[in-house]
Amino acid sequence: MINFLLLPILIPLMTGVLLIFFPKQIKWQRWMAGILSFITIIVSTMLVQKVKTNGIQTLNVSSWDAPFGITLVSDMLSALLVLTTSIVAFACLLFSFRSIGEEREKFYYYPCFSFLIVGVNGAFTTGDIFNLFVFFEVMLMASYALMVLGGTKIQLRETIKYLLVNVISSALFVITVAYLYSVVGTLNMAHISERISEVGQPGIITVIAILFLIVFGVKGAIFPLFFWLPGSYYAPPVPVMALFGALLTKVGVYSIMRTYTLFFYHDTGYTHQILAILAILSIIFGVIGAIAYSDIKKIVIYNIIIAVGAILFGVSTMTPDALTGSVFYLIHDMLIKAALFLLVGVMIAITGTSNLKDISGLIKRYPGLAWTFFVSALALAGIPPLSGFVGKLLIIKGGFEAEQYGGAAIVLMSSLLILFSIMKIFINGFWGAPRAYEGEEKVPVRTLMIAPVALVIISVLYGVGSELVFPYISQATETLVNPEIYIEAVLKER
Repeated sequence: MINFLLLPILIPLMTGVLLIFFPKQIKWQRWMAGILSFITIIVSTMLVQKVKTNGIQTLNVSSWDAPFGITLVSDMLSALLVLTTSIVAFACLLFSFRSIGEEREKFYYYPCFSFLIVGVNGAFTTGDIFNLFVFFEVMLMASYALMVLGGTKIQLRETIKYLLVNVISSALFVITVAYLYSVVGTLNMAHISERISEVGQPGIITVIAILFLIVFGVKGAIFPLFFWLPGSYYAPPVPVMALFGALLTKVGVYSIMRTYTLFFYHDTGYTHQILAILAILSIIFGVIGAIAYSDIKKIVIYNIIIAVGAILFGVSTMTPDALTGSVFYLIHDMLIKAALFLLVGVMIAITGTSNLKDISGLIKRYPGLAWTFFVSALALAGIPPLSGFVGKLLIIKGGFEAEQYGGAAIVLMSSLLILFSIMKIFINGFWGAPRAYEGEEKVPVRTLMIAPVALVIISVLYGVGSELVFPYISQATETLVNPEIYIEAVLKER
C-alpha cells in the first residue's frame, strides 16, 4: 500500500496518455475522462484517511533510499490539497462537457486537462525540490496548450505573455535550485531542512530564500509579480479559467508555504517580513482591481490576488493559529473560486457578455443561479458560518498574536471590500429590469449548474462542518509548525 500515494498522479497521467490515441471520439473521451477523474477523487479521499490513520506516507522511487533518490511524500497538507484538486478538476470537467465545444475537444483538450492535473498533484506530493520543478513544468506545458486552444486573437496574445513570464521564472527556478544544491549538497526537501538547521541559515541561505520567493511569487501571483495574471486568466474559455484560477496560483502559494516553513524558518526577521509586506500589498492591489472593474471575469480574477495575499500573510506570521487559518483558507479558496468562475461562465453563456453594464434582471428567469451566486459571494467574503470565515478569523488571530496589527486589520477590512466587489455583480447583474438575450434559450443552464452548485454545497459543508474538518487541518498544520515531523518521516530509514 506504500505505492498508494502515486495513484492521484498515475491515474490522470494514464488518462491523458490513453485519450491521446482517440482524439476524434469525443463522447468516449468525455466518459473516460469523467470516470477516471471521479476515481481520482475516491483514491484521494482514501489517501487522506490513510494519512490520518497511519501518519505521513513516503515512497522512495526505484528503491533509492532518501536522501539519495527521488522521494514522494504525502503528509496531511499534501493529501488535502490533492483531494481538493481532484474535486475541482472533476467539476471543471463536468462543466466542459456542455460548454467547451467539440472544436476544442478534438484538439486534445482532455489529454491536456489530465496532464495539468498530473503536474498539480505531483507538485503537492513531491519531496524533492528539483522534482518540484519538473512537476511545475508538466503543469505549465499543459496550461500553455489549454490557454491557446481555440486560437482566438486574445488567447494567442495572452499565451505569448504567459509563456514568456513562465519561461523566465522557470529558468530562475533552475538557477535557484542549483544555487541551493551548491550550498547544502542535497535536493531532498527534508534533508535540505536538516542541512540548513546545522548551519543556522547564514546570509547565503537568506539570499536563496528571496530567490525562491521571486520564483514562486511569479507563479503564485504575489505583488508585484501578478502583472501577467489578469490578462492571461481572462483569455481562455470558462472551464479552463476556473481550473487555472482555482489551482495554478495555489501551487505557487503551496510552494512558498512549504519552503518557508520547512527550509527558511530559522531567521524569520528578514525573509518573512518581506513576505508579509508583499502579502499585504497583494491584498491592497487586488482589492483595488476588484472594485475598479465592471467586467465580471476581471472582478473574480482580482479576487484571486486578494486570497493569495491573505494566505501568505498567515504564513509570514509563523504562528500556529495563522498557519492553521492559511491551510483552511487555501482549501476554501480553491473550492469557492472554481465555483465562482463557473457561475460567471453560466452568466456569460446566457447573456453573451462579461460586461456588467450589459447584464441585469437575471434573477427573474434564473433564481437558482442568482441564489447560488449569492451564497458563494458570502462564502468568499468570509461571512459566518461559511468556510471563508473560519480561515480568515484564524489568520487575523495569528496576526495579532505576532503583533502584526496593521496586516491583520487589512485582512479584516479586505473581507468587506471583497463582499462589495462580488455583491456588485449580484446587485447589478441579477436585480434590475430583465433583459432578453439572444440565444439564451439554447443555453443548457440546468446542466451547466450541476458543477458549481456541487462546489458551493461542498464549500458550505466545509464551513458549517468545520469542527469535523478541523482535526485534519490541525494535522496538516502540525507538520508546518514542527518541521521535525516531516524530516523524521522522510529520513527515518537513513
